[in-house]
Amino acid sequence: MGRMTESLSDFTLDVDGERLSGVYGGAGDGPAVVLLHGAGAGSKERLLPLADEFAARGCRVLAFDFSGHGGSTGLLRRLSLRRRFEQAVAVIDACAPDGPLVLVGFSMSGQTVADLVAYYSQRVAAIGLGAPAVYAPEAWELPFGNGDGRFSTILRTPDSWRTSRALDALRAYEGRAVLAVPGTDAVIPPAVTEAVQDALTARAQYTRLELPAADHQVGTWLRDHTEDRRAFVTAVLTGPDDRGWTATRAWVAKQLPQGRTVTGTRVLRGGWSSQLRRLTLDDGGALVLRSFVKPFYRRHAPGLLAREASVLALLAGEDGIPVAEPVAVDARAEHCDHPSLLMTLLPGRVRVDEDDAEELDRRLDLLAAQLVRIHRVVPRERPRRYEAWTSAERVRTAPGALWERAVDVLRREPPAYDGCFLHRDFHPGNVLFSGSGAQLRVSGVVDWVETSWGPADLDVAHCCTALALLHGPEHGLAFRQRYEAHGGRRLADGPDHLYWRLLDALAYAPDAARLAGPWRDLGRTDLTPEVPAERLEAYVGGLLERYG
Repeated sequence: MGRMTESLSDFTLDVDGERLSGVYGGAGDGPAVVLLHGAGAGSKERLLPLADEFAARGCRVLAFDFSGHGGSTGLLRRLSLRRRFEQAVAVIDACAPDGPLVLVGFSMSGQTVADLVAYYSQRVAAIGLGAPAVYAPEAWELPFGNGDGRFSTILRTPDSWRTSRALDALRAYEGRAVLAVPGTDAVIPPAVTEAVQDALTARAQYTRLELPAADHQVGTWLRDHTEDRRAFVTAVLTGPDDRGWTATRAWVAKQLPQGRTVTGTRVLRGGWSSQLRRLTLDDGGALVLRSFVKPFYRRHAPGLLAREASVLALLAGEDGIPVAEPVAVDARAEHCDHPSLLMTLLPGRVRVDEDDAEELDRRLDLLAAQLVRIHRVVPRERPRRYEAWTSAERVRTAPGALWERAVDVLRREPPAYDGCFLHRDFHPGNVLFSGSGAQLRVSGVVDWVETSWGPADLDVAHCCTALALLHGPEHGLAFRQRYEAHGGRRLADGPDHLYWRLLDALAYAPDAARLAGPWRDLGRTDLTPEVPAERLEAYVGGLLERYG
């Protein structure tokens, strides 16, 4: 299909021994939009209507064929993910050497967009992805070949993509991000799409665009469907100059004391279910903005944020449980870009390091003592009953006798219990510490959206799972004893306690690595995707041996 308007001009560029064919155009003063096609029969031709749409919105536009595709020279079998990245960099540096970038990629170019995000960093104002793929690091250098080489072998290896560096790059990205998801995709597994979404919702201003009637060829779909094409471009260009938080900024400004303004914003690391930003005020004060961006949490935000606001009010008078004070809430996103809670800033920071063994031991004791105090809360009104996060029918595990035995433990009615007030998501990532040595103390407990009523075993189990993945199985296995040593509630024995521990632990099979993303952001780069998986298996084995 040829160009729809005269707004685009042809060019060629010699790169890496190949002559690349491309188009560029647009006379506006907007960002430079770079369109990247997918693998196989993909080419720039199917992206030309999309290029024209961006150009009509005042953007400069750039699209080209990777070597072995379309009008470019070269053999597709000699192309690699690395060469794709290098060719894209060469074209961008030649045609759009400065100014903000908008990167749009389909299928295989999901990986290329992520590589470019890591390379160009703050230049990238927005990204748009259609049915994106990501790949294992060991595949990056390999030529694609003819379908029978190492590259294809890695692609056929189950879950090899989970170690992709693309996910870390997307997780670190703070600009505008749009993910176009087709209703049917026979190429990209749903788990890949969800992992990309999880990464983008860590910091980016994220929108998921559903295309229910489309298949994997999202670029072709947008070429042929004008309204969806316009919706995609509109979504990508929504607020790239201010990271897409226009409405939220206006709402926050109205909640501040008279005469106060926000002078700085910084993303707080370590969150998973929501995005947290520290807002610095002109008088030196600070607030925290919590926003639900992930579609699941956004759907449930009215209940979650209402619960958190009421729990924070309840705990304001509790001794020994340091919590933030709510300032304002927009639970339904009636005024903000996303459902949001504005609250006071607590001192301290999340600590997940383990350089000092003695201080780690002290932190674990403080965690146990803090959980004991939470379980002593007697609320005026009993919160909702706890919700199980998995079941024997929903668990997905690797094959093997160990996992089969663990899942069998859940094939029963839940044990009877004496209920208490639960945080329900208590782990090192939701506890702030200040001081060091003898002065080390808990300075804040955050994330109260899952607060509920249930067995103390379940809160203990959740913290145990996190400790096992973060610091090693032995720490997860031993946390119960710390809790009991600090006067905690009576916990179940034997099979009953094993039920609660495995009910929590098996919720993270087979993707224990997703918990490690926020921890890597906090400096635990040793937690490669393989480490949590190995630790979870060892922890589950230890539980079966101890309580089975």
